[in-house]
Amino acid sequence: MRTTIERLFVCVLLLCALPARAALNVLACEPEWGALVHALAGEQAKVYEATTAMQDVHHIQARPSLIAAARRADLLVCTGAELEIGWLPVLTRESGNPAIQPGAPGYFEATRYVTLIEVPARLDRSEGDVHPAGNPHIQTDPRNIAKVAAGLADRLAAVDPPNAAVYRKRYADFSARWQQAIERWTREAAPLRGVRVIEHHRAFSYLFHWLGIEVIAYLEPKPGVEPSAGHLAEVLKLQKTRPAKFVVRASYIDPRAADWFSEHAGIPVVVLPFSVGGSDRATDLFAWFDVLVGSLVKAAQ
Repeated sequence: MRTTIERLFVCVLLLCALPARAALNVLACEPEWGALVHALAGEQAKVYEATTAMQDVHHIQARPSLIAAARRADLLVCTGAELEIGWLPVLTRESGNPAIQPGAPGYFEATRYVTLIEVPARLDRSEGDVHPAGNPHIQTDPRNIAKVAAGLADRLAAVDPPNAAVYRKRYADFSARWQQAIERWTREAAPLRGVRVIEHHRAFSYLFHWLGIEVIAYLEPKPGVEPSAGHLAEVLKLQKTRPAKFVVRASYIDPRAADWFSEHAGIPVVVLPFSVGGSDRATDLFAWFDVLVGSLVKAAQ
């Protein structure tokens, strides 16, 4: 009896001495995808986010710290549709990590799971920062988040089979809570249908398409081109004939053009977080959409 107990004790000690399985290393290009990985993987993943909600993701430097994170990554989760074209190819190439190269299981593009809008009829760089595949800012429609979550859960299970059951269970829980939240947000946002707004940049097209908000003009004369005095004057003239309720800009965008327009048109500016972390209250995906919907409804009252 004593020998059996001693053997069991030794076995327990050996098991405790075994190194714990390392968490899956995930590099998320944007904070919304980092937040989604956290929701689906929990402690099974260690997430490094390449950007913040207070940065323009079009213009990021592939700095050494990002290359180091890419070198360690088991899974790369990005938007795609050429949103990160200025820096992601450098990151994957310089990392030398075969697991996250395009086409590898560890390379995940969110836009492959949704239908893009605002696809240009013709490609002409004189038209500004035009994305050939369509508007890549898919994260501002919660229905897109739901579609990406399904694909990402499958991908997590594929790159980390021992924890596949964990990812599927967490996805089922997230999906149920997310669908309930979408129904609530849709009810709360009902007064926004048909509201006219002016937007700085085409940042919230998917959000507005979902909520039925009409954008009558943009402060940028062309996507990615800084507002000029002449263009702002033209938009101000339009405001007199087709008045908008308010001006919308993302929190990372320079406020001067929106503030100027607000002062001259006599309408408020609504500053929206472009992703998780874009405001003090946008701490996760659910809180972020609470802020988006709540801010718009309040401004429309």
